Amino acid sequence: MLPLINAIQLAGFILTLVVLIDVVLSFFMSPFAPLRRTLDSLVDPMLAPIRRVIPPVGMFDFSPLVLIILIQIVEEILVRVLLAIA
Repeated sequence: MLPLINAIQLAGFILTLVVLIDVVLSFFMSPFAPLRRTLDSLVDPMLAPIRRVIPPVGMFDFSPLVLIILIQIVEEILVRVLLAIA
């Protein structure tokens, strides 16, 4: 069970890192740059439902923060369920 838990935690970390990199690059890089387009194609499908519920407030878009919190919650729930089963 431990390898599965480690895989879930690694996936959560990588997904969080991808979201953070996408947010940081959005300040400095053109939206048409290949790296930025690739990251946007990965992150935008996860942000779209959140943006429908929580629209941007002025210049601030809180959807990446909400996504990171949701990733952490889902990761924690999955790990706890696996530990309860074991």
